[in-house]
Amino acid sequence: MAKKIFVGVAWPYANGPLHAGHLAGVYLPADIFCRYHRIQGNPILMVSGSDAHGTPITVRAEKEGVSPADIAERFHREFQGYWASLGISFDHYTTTRSLTHQKTVGEIFSTLLDKGYLFQKEVEAYYDPIKKRFLPDRYIEGTCPRCGYERARGDQCEGCGTLLEPSQLLFPRSLLSGEPPVLRTTIHFFFDLPAFQDRLVAWVKENHHWRSNVYRFTLSFLAQGLQPRAITRDLEWGIPVPYPGYEQKRIYVWFEAVIGYLSATIEYAQKQGNPDGWKEWWQDPEVRSYYFIGKDNIPFHTIIWPAILLGVGALNLPYDVPASEYLVFGGAKASKSQGIGVTLPDLLRHFTPDEIRYGLAAVLPESSDTNFELDEFLRRHNEELVGIYGNLIHRTITFAHNYLGGQVPSFPGLDAGISEAIEKAFQEESCCLEAVRLRDGLRVALGLARLGNRYFEEKAPWKSARENPPAMKAALGNLLNLLQALKILWYPFLPHASQRLHELLGASGKVEETGWAFRPLEPHTPLGKPLLPFRKLEATQLG
Repeated sequence: MAKKIFVGVAWPYANGPLHAGHLAGVYLPADIFCRYHRIQGNPILMVSGSDAHGTPITVRAEKEGVSPADIAERFHREFQGYWASLGISFDHYTTTRSLTHQKTVGEIFSTLLDKGYLFQKEVEAYYDPIKKRFLPDRYIEGTCPRCGYERARGDQCEGCGTLLEPSQLLFPRSLLSGEPPVLRTTIHFFFDLPAFQDRLVAWVKENHHWRSNVYRFTLSFLAQGLQPRAITRDLEWGIPVPYPGYEQKRIYVWFEAVIGYLSATIEYAQKQGNPDGWKEWWQDPEVRSYYFIGKDNIPFHTIIWPAILLGVGALNLPYDVPASEYLVFGGAKASKSQGIGVTLPDLLRHFTPDEIRYGLAAVLPESSDTNFELDEFLRRHNEELVGIYGNLIHRTITFAHNYLGGQVPSFPGLDAGISEAIEKAFQEESCCLEAVRLRDGLRVALGLARLGNRYFEEKAPWKSARENPPAMKAALGNLLNLLQALKILWYPFLPHASQRLHELLGASGKVEETGWAFRPLEPHTPLGKPLLPFRKLEATQLG
């Protein structure tokens, strides 16, 4: 029976171009995982959207002298262009500015309020007396009280991932004036996280299949004891608070952004003409929900979002949160706000989608930080993608045209070794991708291509073409069928290349429609003309 899978992918702030760290840490892993399940025939829904609210957008808008809506819309369109170019296959990609999202957030706020999980509290908040404004979240920076990082933000420390309130920062300074702020009294709604402490601990301890970094971080966070967390801010940009007297305040972006997974599903169902269709993804206990995020977002997805879901009730909790570590550039974590890392527009200017996807899939930061180096990116591409996989495709198709009239030969059948290798590769890669061990899955696909090159050398069809034509036909028949298997095994990673190989092997339609299975080629099937599947890259590729 097919498994039904929901995939929520982190919502990027629409305040600037995304970088290679975003792609390697979140969007490419999610797409690989979803493409695997689609070709398996499993019903799957992959949603995300641009986070249009929060201080990162308003900070940039003020610097440019435009409205936050202008910034959010500009980068929302840019992000959609990335996904189309790179083959990131969202079923629905939306924005937190949608009316559906605003309505859903308001309903969840009201539900939690009615159930007693929200309460008002008077607090002291930082205020810039020069600019005459409160300073929420990223309008203030200072030193992290936990790790000493000197550029910690008012909502979270990028150095250690700790969630913060602005008042916890040491040596705070306003981003508007650069001066130390003063404390002033304001009132906000708080989410009663301590009410969910015991239930969250029990739930997390059941999830031994989580990545160790996610499991350990979450239990460590819970061991410190949860504290109530403010869910409103003194801002003009964002979702209005549906409560009298809060007209000048807005819903805290990280409370409403995670609700986007639900609102995006509701919006998707509406667009499909089935308004209640969202329920089959959120209320069926058999559905498994996966959330692809970076490690700085772990507490929002393993603590805050599950607490919201528990508070609302009758909604599925996450099954897995395969958070990635960081992609590192020159020893520093990729950071959009600090301008560290190669941007996606830069990558797309110089490389094809297949080149980008392979180069990053090979170094996915699944369990530890990984370094992005151009030399290594080029080496892997040239030695592995071109030298192993591309070489096997090109010389097999070329030989078939030179010696077989450009068609699949009729031959006795697959060698036992080739047949066993194909079967083993499908089993091993399937196990890897099911467990979200995507780099291991890529190694399996590359390993079968390596085997194909060894087989080519051992069988030496250039010799048997003269000395033993039936042996040459059998060798090329095995090699062409090996490519038939490889087009499936490589599909989650390189969908564009797999589609080209699919057509090169004489098939029509979409490769993903063939299913996750090896189906031998029909004898006499005409083959496409041999072309180099991948180009060799040079060190000058980035200019």
